[in-house]
Amino acid sequence: MTKRAQSKYKINRRLGENLWGRPKSPINRREYGPGQHGQRRKGKVSDFGVQMAAKQKLKGYYGNITEKQFRNLYEEATRRKGDTGENLVGLLERRLDAVVYRMKFAVTPFASRQLVNHGHIKVNGRRVNIASYLVKDGDEIEIRDRSKQMTVVMEATQSAERDVPDYIQVDHHAMKGTFVRTPVLADVPYPVKMEPNLVVEYYSR
Repeated sequence: MTKRAQSKYKINRRLGENLWGRPKSPINRREYGPGQHGQRRKGKVSDFGVQMAAKQKLKGYYGNITEKQFRNLYEEATRRKGDTGENLVGLLERRLDAVVYRMKFAVTPFASRQLVNHGHIKVNGRRVNIASYLVKDGDEIEIRDRSKQMTVVMEATQSAERDVPDYIQVDHHAMKGTFVRTPVLADVPYPVKMEPNLVVEYYSR
């Protein structure tokens, strides 16, 4: 199961943005924050608050992964050559649950993580049930044969809510695809503006 037991859309109202661009998001109806104090007027946000919100937004988008996992990815991004923010986005997009979501085998990152955790996904012919597994350029990802007719998978592939990005190739008839290359920030079809540079500033304090 996904680790997030509470309402996954609360983060939308807390951040004031439709994080996954879904029509059913409550932010479309109620633009104020959740809870009894949600409609209070908000004061000026500090630089730290802006940086933290950027971190919460990016972390929340990927199924609200744990702080420990997110921090580990950031530290790995700093060890690599190049821009740390771009490296972080590339690592997040290489997570297996993120790739399954991008391939439209699941309607949300949470459903994608569940598919992986429950053993429905194979990478290069081998079953992988670790959502944080990092795929490599050229890896082939597919739905296990006995899972290809699952209603949730079929409905996800037919959804018109979003498109498959060009750094991924997928055949929805065969229920398999290839992670072509690691993307840069400009390649990733985020429904909202992501600012990984502010995340770097947050952790660099």
